[in-house]
Amino acid sequence: MTLPVILRARALEDVEQALDHLFDEGAADAALSFVDALETAQRQIARQPGIGSSRYAHELGMPGLRSWALSRHPYLLFYLQRDTHLDVWRVLHQKRDLAAWLTEPE
Repeated sequence: MTLPVILRARALEDVEQALDHLFDEGAADAALSFVDALETAQRQIARQPGIGSSRYAHELGMPGLRSWALSRHPYLLFYLQRDTHLDVWRVLHQKRDLAAWLTEPE
């Protein structure tokens, strides 16, 4: 069963910031590649919701939280499986303090 993937406002902001950074660096090709990788990751988790790592769920005490790496880009997509959809919380660069960014209030 394929579930719809819904990005929260914070995840959309993360994507916008990543794209802004890439365009500011003059890396339009990398920005397009990032969008392709994000779309591919969304299709992958939609088909197989349990595919993501639960590592951060244990570290943060957030049962059900999973992460999936974007191909060719140092970003992780963080999501929770709901009954009717996949809830994408954040899309964060792997070099960030992920625990701090994930637990930030909305």
